[in-house]
Amino acid sequence: MNAPPRIVIEAPAPAVDGGRYAPKRCVGDDVTVSADIFRDGHDRLGAAVRFRRVGTDPWGEAPLTPVDAHHDGVRWAGHFSVDAVGDWEYMIDAWVDPVATWQQELTRKREAGQSDLRGELSEGERLLGITIDADAPDWAALLDPATIPDGPARRTGGASLGPLPLRVDRIRARYGSWYELFPRSWGGLAGVRAQLPAFAELGFDVLYLPPIHPIGLTNRKGANNTLQAAPGDPGSPWAIGDATGGHEAVHPELGTVADLRALSTAAAELGMEVALDFAIQCSADHPWLTEHPEWFHRRPDGSLKYAENPPKKYQDIYNVNWDTTEWEALWAALLEIVLGWVDCGVKIFRVDNPHTKPAAFWAWLIAEVHNRDQDVIFLAEAFTRRRVMQHLAKVGFSQSYTYFTWRNAKWELTEYLTELAHGPEREYFRPNFFANTPDILHASLQHGGLPAFAARLVLAATLSPSYGIYSGFENAENVAVAEGSEEYLHSEKYEIKPRRLEGPLLGLIGRLNHARAANPALQRLDNLTFLETENDQLIAYAKQTGTNTVICIVNLDPHHRQEGLCVVPAELGTAPVFGVADVVGATHFQWRIGRNYVALEPGDAHVAVLER
Repeated sequence: MNAPPRIVIEAPAPAVDGGRYAPKRCVGDDVTVSADIFRDGHDRLGAAVRFRRVGTDPWGEAPLTPVDAHHDGVRWAGHFSVDAVGDWEYMIDAWVDPVATWQQELTRKREAGQSDLRGELSEGERLLGITIDADAPDWAALLDPATIPDGPARRTGGASLGPLPLRVDRIRARYGSWYELFPRSWGGLAGVRAQLPAFAELGFDVLYLPPIHPIGLTNRKGANNTLQAAPGDPGSPWAIGDATGGHEAVHPELGTVADLRALSTAAAELGMEVALDFAIQCSADHPWLTEHPEWFHRRPDGSLKYAENPPKKYQDIYNVNWDTTEWEALWAALLEIVLGWVDCGVKIFRVDNPHTKPAAFWAWLIAEVHNRDQDVIFLAEAFTRRRVMQHLAKVGFSQSYTYFTWRNAKWELTEYLTELAHGPEREYFRPNFFANTPDILHASLQHGGLPAFAARLVLAATLSPSYGIYSGFENAENVAVAEGSEEYLHSEKYEIKPRRLEGPLLGLIGRLNHARAANPALQRLDNLTFLETENDQLIAYAKQTGTNTVICIVNLDPHHRQEGLCVVPAELGTAPVFGVADVVGATHFQWRIGRNYVALEPGDAHVAVLER
């Protein structure tokens, strides 16, 4: 029986919950690996990280070296690159280096003035397999690590930790500009396809479509969510299913499955993608209610239990029963639906209310889909408790909606973004900052007018690598159904609103999207640094990736001009005086390290790219 290893490996990073869940990276990233590595005594250690894509690749290896003494001198670190989408794993190996230990002992004894080192030299002869002239040793050669090659002889008494999981996604899982639209307001799928060049010109990467399936007639909602639909009211797209089909079908007024394929193909030719809503709920007319009644909740009197989120009621929607004894068949049917849309070219799914479904289901579904196609991305629309949102990200969601909509003050934004960018969540929680949604018209937009829309647009597009807007944002649509409500008056969820791509914010949207594509610094979150302004109505921050630096300053006050400073710290590594190109104002000016005077009108901002 071998003796237990004397080397200790602790606190590995990156790791989520000690290795239970996979940290997230994207193709092309350098993965920095670190750990506390130590041993009793004074022997010299060596360490390395081994890594591979699960199931396909041989193990690669990269060295780990000691870093500074922030962890009492036992922290080691190194890095490797990931070049393919999929599930990866890594292991940390550590060992005693007998050659380095022997060299260290010789050095210390010579420095201490010991002259008789014949015994130590004899140990070196055995260790290195060479003859050493004890009367006139070549000290320079013996004590130079470079003259003695690395090899198995230099690894004894080893220990290992792992394997630990790592998820590698394509870049779109971290970075993208989204536009949400209801196809029925744009002339169906064919009408959306005709608008693709205009969306591409504005720099959007993803067009997100709410459910495109048939809509039930029973309990159909009318305009403004009234309980009685008038003749011709189209109903809510989230009340899925009628006699013609359910989640696998396309509403006949929108087009056909072939039209969706054509839309996905045309989008791909322009460098864009189509995202579909995946909402696991049914109207009373969905075929599943008759084909699989055991999949639904029924009261003791036999009536169906419609969905509720007090004070909201969804009389036109029925949730599935996740506790059904036929859960395996339900799960399999939902997987088949997702894979069917993947076969149509859809590689992104915005998942409706995933926090009301079992996390174990999502872990299973996402893994099964990735077994078929590793490129599929899942966005979690979960506005709920923080830990629940975090857990959904841990079990596999590629990115997540956030609390951004409700963070408006400088201190709120600074606190929240610091947590997302630099706290533990940075390893697995990828944010998507939607400035508005069909369900959320924040009070700041209702009462702040066009300047509020402009400021929130700049914040969303420059703080988060992924952001989105919903139709009407470019026109500053801001009328709520009632004071204190975040619901739109004449909500598009319940009626058709003929749309065209127009509005006063389109120019700013295009400039921001193209700046995001041109500046790698805006495609990450972990490079965020907040800057001092000496005015709480001005927020300033910098992002740096390599030689690309972007400094942003936004006026948070939609009603008044604000003056202050942007304090550029020397730590950014800029020249003492440097030129910048302002994306928003299409101007050029000079700043310097230290205090820079700024004056911004309501809705104004600087998105300043440092000129090289």
